[in-house]
Amino acid sequence: MYDLNDIYEKVLYQSLGPQVKLKSASLVAAGNHNQGIRIETNDGNFFLKLNFDHEKDILHKESQGLDYLRKNTFLQIPETFGCGRVGDYNFLLSEFIPSGRYQLDYWETLGFGLADLHLKTSKSFGLSEDNYIATLNQRNLQTSSWVDFYIEQRLEPLLGKAYFDRLIPLDFLKKFQSIYQVIEKIIPPEKPSLLHGDLWSGNVLCNPEGQPCLIDPAVYFGHREMDIAFSRLFGGFDSRFYQSYESIIPLEPDFEARMGIYNLYPLLVHLNLFGTAYLPGIERIILRYVR
Repeated sequence: MYDLNDIYEKVLYQSLGPQVKLKSASLVAAGNHNQGIRIETNDGNFFLKLNFDHEKDILHKESQGLDYLRKNTFLQIPETFGCGRVGDYNFLLSEFIPSGRYQLDYWETLGFGLADLHLKTSKSFGLSEDNYIATLNQRNLQTSSWVDFYIEQRLEPLLGKAYFDRLIPLDFLKKFQSIYQVIEKIIPPEKPSLLHGDLWSGNVLCNPEGQPCLIDPAVYFGHREMDIAFSRLFGGFDSRFYQSYESIIPLEPDFEARMGIYNLYPLLVHLNLFGTAYLPGIERIILRYVR
């Protein structure tokens, strides 16, 4: 059994050097895979993310994703101070963002900031290396076709994993794959945009100044409507967010008609992470497009 204070002290030493001393630590978030700890030191407060049951580079990839965002949007992104491994724990030490109260322009700022991010484009869909969404591997082999990228590197790997893990039967897998012929027909062409990749309301914080801060990315260059659709999947975003976003880069017509196609990916993520409670939502989308 590890002494957690010893773990915290080693993290501080590796990340910030011997001059930074632990004063106290308190748990602020505990999920299925990670723990979030507020670390109080003689040099201020920090946020420590720990996990011990996943790939050793998972939090390193998250740190890289935060760096991508920080360099490409004016929205606040937590500064990172160190990542690595102590004992059996992966760790990521970053800036602690205290909660604030929404300012009147909070949602507009978030919409402008996401548009700013999406205006950063690439020649190819994907990224120079693979990363993760939550704890699942996310392939990013660079590809010129969004449809090919989406099917081969987003849908098929997670569909195959769900079948292998006996979450879905073979007939469901085949029914799901029948939607692929629809995707090419209804997705409008777009340049590859830099995406947050995991844009739900839990990954947007309100900082002490009452302005939005993005956390926990799963970045890659993809179709920008992926982020917008994901933000709609579980709700929590004000209409002013979408209005301000579209005042900068409007969505192509009929977005509502294709939103379900994009949300097959996050729903497959949740199916693989949390089980078959997410199957009905996937089935409803499939039936909407394939009869």
